[in-house]
Amino acid sequence: MRASGRIVARTLRLMSEAIVPGKTTPADLDALAGRLVAESGGIPSFLNYRGFPANACISVNQGVVHGIPNKVPLQGGDIVSLDMGVILNGWHADGAWTYAVGTIDAEAQRLLNVTRESLYQGIAKARVSNRIGDISHAVQKYVEGNGYSVVRDLVGHGIGRKLHEEPSSIPNFGPPHKGEFLRDGMTICIEPMVNQGTYRVETLPDKWTLVTADGKLSAHFEHTVAITKQGTEILTTED
Repeated sequence: MRASGRIVARTLRLMSEAIVPGKTTPADLDALAGRLVAESGGIPSFLNYRGFPANACISVNQGVVHGIPNKVPLQGGDIVSLDMGVILNGWHADGAWTYAVGTIDAEAQRLLNVTRESLYQGIAKARVSNRIGDISHAVQKYVEGNGYSVVRDLVGHGIGRKLHEEPSSIPNFGPPHKGEFLRDGMTICIEPMVNQGTYRVETLPDKWTLVTADGKLSAHFEHTVAITKQGTEILTTED
């Protein structure tokens, strides 16, 4: 999973570095993701998963998750969430990051900063003998304390031999000290999805893309982490 995670992290970084405002499309980035993963010896986890038609989920501005890559060029001022999974030697890793396209306004940058930090607030609670609810509460408290809302319809999950494993739900909201105990050897995905406005989302006619119900911006950050007696290890990193 460490090796899978390194491919995820490298692919996300290189996808983000390939963005040219006004020229690069989500479809271009998806094709790049497919090439990079293949060159690394992996397989994209999302391609054909439950019928998903692309290598990566690419969501723009009010897009929350599961965006199907299209051919509309990204424009300066947009934000784009890149969500990528990789299988290598039978083991999955999954990660997401939201990037600025060119120069973005201060409010959009603040949303990205808060969402990214909420991920690390959750990871800090992903320790042996804590409960899933401790992660959930840490994310929600930080996000709502900064004036944003946490998406309720989508949650993190366990991961390993399968893309989605037990524990099947790692929410980004809820009370502390509740839910399953975190145990040595667990591997999970923590993935806050944070909206500027309402936490409610809607599904587009393509039956995949989820967008904010009020049309305001959304950001998504995700790491795959391993919980061990020695501490929590982030697996979706190039380090």
